[in-house]
Order: sequence, then C-alpha cells, then structure tokens
Amino acid sequence: MVAVAHGSRDPRAAATVAALLDAVRARRPDVPVHASFLDHAAPTPRRVLDGLARAGVDEAVVLPLLLTAAYHSKTDIPGVLNQVRGRHPRLGLRTAGTLGPHPLLTAALERRLAEAGVAPGDPDTAVVLVSAGSSDASANATIAGLARRWRPRGWWDVVAAYASAARPTPAEAVTALLDAGAPRVAVASYFLAPGHFADKVRAETLAAGAAVVSPVLGAAPEVAELVVRRYDEALETARTATAV
Repeated sequence: MVAVAHGSRDPRAAATVAALLDAVRARRPDVPVHASFLDHAAPTPRRVLDGLARAGVDEAVVLPLLLTAAYHSKTDIPGVLNQVRGRHPRLGLRTAGTLGPHPLLTAALERRLAEAGVAPGDPDTAVVLVSAGSSDASANATIAGLARRWRPRGWWDVVAAYASAARPTPAEAVTALLDAGAPRVAVASYFLAPGHFADKVRAETLAAGAAVVSPVLGAAPEVAELVVRRYDEALETARTATAV
C-alpha cells in the first residue's frame, strides 16, 4: 500500500499521517504500508513507487488519503501514476478510491465531537460540517450531501461550510445558525490532519460564537478501518477485472 496524503508544511500533519498508518499496519500486519505526500513533505508518491519498482515489487495499491474526490485525486495522482508506468511498465499499479464519502467518516466525526463534549445527535446542537473547500463543484456538493444525510440523526441542524474556494465560510455558517435560533453551534472538522485550514477554522468559528470545534479526524479508528477497506476494495476490483 502506498498511501498518498496531501502534505503540509506543518509537521503535525505528517505526524498525524504516520499515526494513522501505524493504526492501519496494526489491522493489516501482512501489508507493507508506505506514506507519501503530494506537496510540502517527503517522500513523493513517485519516489516511493520508483523505490518499490527498483526493489522488485510487482504490484502496488496507491491509496489517496483524501476525504473527497477533487483535483488531487482526479488530476495529480493519475499524472504521477502515468509517469511511473512509463518508467516502470512491469510494476502493476492499482488505485483505490478516496476515503470519502463513507458512513465510517460520519462515525469518526461523531467520535471527535463526543471527545469535545458533544453527544451524537444532540437536538440542542446545530453542526457546521467544515471541509477545506475546492474549486471542483462536485467535491463541494459531496460535502453538502454529507451534511444533508447527517441532519436526520437528531441534530438541531447540520449545514456545510468551506474553508476556501466556496461559500458559506465556516464563520458565516455559525452566524447564520445562531441568528436562526440554534441553542448552540458545534463545528465538525472534516480534515484529516492539522494545519493551516484547521487552525484558521477553529479561530474564526470560535470568534463567531461556536461553542465547540472538534479535533481533526486523524488516526480515529474509523478512519484506519476505512483505509483498510479501500485497500481491499482496490484488490477485489483488480481480481474481478482479471477474472472477466
């Protein structure tokens, strides 16, 4: 497994990815797991895959540690894999799906809110589900859909917000919910790792009146389990295609 994270200049991000992959290894000790990063951190996916090919590895599953399908999963990762295939045609490459959307991520969000003191489905709490945001409208729509599906679980309301590239901003969403009469507002951080966006969202939403901002998803057990499932799904898809 070659896990591909976004990458950050913030050293907390790489440490969080390392902790998540340690949890994955604990679940699948039979699978060699390698970390890589698209930007701001080493090693790159290409460097890892080049090393595996030179070591005689026959096959690798490239698994995006990305919460939505957007530019990185649709353009950056396929571009890297095309380069690697050109350099190492004997290395079989399988690409797993992005982590989200998936019910396990909703469970991880509820875990993090509970750790911050918010009971799952509290009818007196409105939730702002905050993602990084994207220039890809379909990625933002995925977050909006996740918020809609989460709403019936008992919350006062659940709305989506975006840290960049789309509206509403997290602070705008908090203000709108409080103006609408929400008894309190909690912010659910739909980020894999800490960094600039997570810190910015925390500061701005607390200033806007949010009562709670949950920690990032990080190495939550549900996320580790989802990584394993995406890996197994990629292998099963490969086996099915070969059988056909």
